[in-house]
Amino acid sequence: MGEASYNVQLGEVFEGPMDLLVYLVKKNDIDIYDIPIAVVTEQFLGCLELMKELSLDVSGDFLVMAATLMQLKSRMLIPAAQDNEEDEGAEDPRMEIARPLVEYLRLKNAAEQLSQMSLLDRDTFVRDAQDEAIEGDVTFKPLRPVGLFELIDAFQRILKDASKEHFVDITKDAISVRQRISELMEILEEKKNVTLQELFLGKHSKKMLIVTFLAILEMMKLRLIRVMQHVNSGIIRIYAGQS
Repeated sequence: MGEASYNVQLGEVFEGPMDLLVYLVKKNDIDIYDIPIAVVTEQFLGCLELMKELSLDVSGDFLVMAATLMQLKSRMLIPAAQDNEEDEGAEDPRMEIARPLVEYLRLKNAAEQLSQMSLLDRDTFVRDAQDEAIEGDVTFKPLRPVGLFELIDAFQRILKDASKEHFVDITKDAISVRQRISELMEILEEKKNVTLQELFLGKHSKKMLIVTFLAILEMMKLRLIRVMQHVNSGIIRIYAGQS
């Protein structure tokens, strides 16, 4: 199957629109009760546009959230334009986003706490050899899992950096996602782990960069890899296998 007809089902494995909002709030260091709607809306739409370019199968929930943000953005402009005293006691329109966002974070945090409780398979059996390999590395730093939107953000930066050096248009450079997965598996079998940046080094066509990114997403979905980020350095690293 070629990359043109390839779709990653976001809703089945990855995060939804609320997770994207959470990511944008954290990324911009925003107070949930004082969200700059214009900024968040622009970034939300920008992320959707990139997902569309990547042929990711975006659910209708994302489109509903985008429409909600654009509506709130318009409503935020009305009081400033009319300066109507009757509107002074009206509730901040942003609460329509803030309230569900706070509730979502509360439920998400509760779920994460439950997942950290003692589990038979995790606390009874021996540690994964891959975990030991990571922690045995002299350059070990605390690691944390990387989410979809952090990956998309990182890939967006990779595309921008690549565009500065101009993409190479090579017809034979175009391969399928499945073929690229095989190539990446060979790399990981040899090196055990690589940085995300390493997989995009060299001169490639833009299509090849997109195929590589889609291959990474599919490998995550199939639990062939785990994508982690060094807390201190911010470097994203891909490890063979996933616990």
